[in-house]
Amino acid sequence: MKTILVTGSAGFIGYHLVLELLRLNFNVIGIDNLNNYYDVKLKKTRLGSIDEFIKSNKIKSSYNFINIDLVNSNQLNELFIKNNITVVINLAAQAGVRYSIDNPETYIESNLVGFANILECCRNFSVEHLIYASSSSVYGMNKKIPFSENDNTDHPISLYAATKKSNELLAFSYSHLYNIPMTGLRFFTVYGPYGRPDMAYFKFTEAILNNKPIDIYNFGKMKRDFTYIDDIVSGILEVLKVPPKDQHQNSSTSQAPHIIYNLGNNDPVSIDRFIKAIESACGVKAVKNSLPMQAGDVPITYADTICLENDFKYKPSTSIEEGIKKFVDWYKEYNDKNE
Repeated sequence: MKTILVTGSAGFIGYHLVLELLRLNFNVIGIDNLNNYYDVKLKKTRLGSIDEFIKSNKIKSSYNFINIDLVNSNQLNELFIKNNITVVINLAAQAGVRYSIDNPETYIESNLVGFANILECCRNFSVEHLIYASSSSVYGMNKKIPFSENDNTDHPISLYAATKKSNELLAFSYSHLYNIPMTGLRFFTVYGPYGRPDMAYFKFTEAILNNKPIDIYNFGKMKRDFTYIDDIVSGILEVLKVPPKDQHQNSSTSQAPHIIYNLGNNDPVSIDRFIKAIESACGVKAVKNSLPMQAGDVPITYADTICLENDFKYKPSTSIEEGIKKFVDWYKEYNDKNE
């Protein structure tokens, strides 16, 4: 039975992934630094939900959560020394495009130093497969749509995007030098229950239910490839099955057991449709406040998912209406419990 380390396990994606891994009887070690980028109470609620799930489902595999910051290389090394970790799924990172403009040092530490520490542990402790979270933000202002893994990603327009692009470069280098299978996943606007409060769908739902105005940037002329959390987790589980072998990618002459996939819904949604889905789920009309584009934002994200489809016969499929309804139902229940 494999032991999988999930970093950022108290985060949105990490929480849902841990539940699925436990359902599949993997031994799981979850680590998180429980920072206060958003309400720590929500992160602790996710951790408590995992504990409840284990008890109610009589899970036989082992699960252990440890409060560790990836920047602390000594603690991270000690963790690998004490545990026979086979696979690492790195979801820990400082998230947020706009936050990166005012807090650059946080992104350098968490997303660069922390990721480098993970790579060193994978090298020193013979990890069989590293799966790591990248982001659709690496495509920047790419005018060619849909965004393909073969597109140039050398022009990130936010520090957050730059750190994610850097992760991909570091991963390729380590994979090439030390023959470590690595899979990078470029996530496209992930949403769903237990989601991040800094995301638009969370903020809009809160405001609409409280009859407060919502801020709509670029005067509503935006599209996002919203991807429901269950589809993201299913995609991660698919690539977990088959570590990559030596290959060329992006017309490179260098070989490494490293590959990158887009993980998105392949269906960009207009802001108008997005808001209508929330209004319908809430049963309340939105009060809209139109604003110009913010620094670091892009007008559209759109995932070309053909590589993932070809290699794993998998493609996300949850519609925005279905996914938002599930989120709003969860949001109402969560807030009723915490009032």
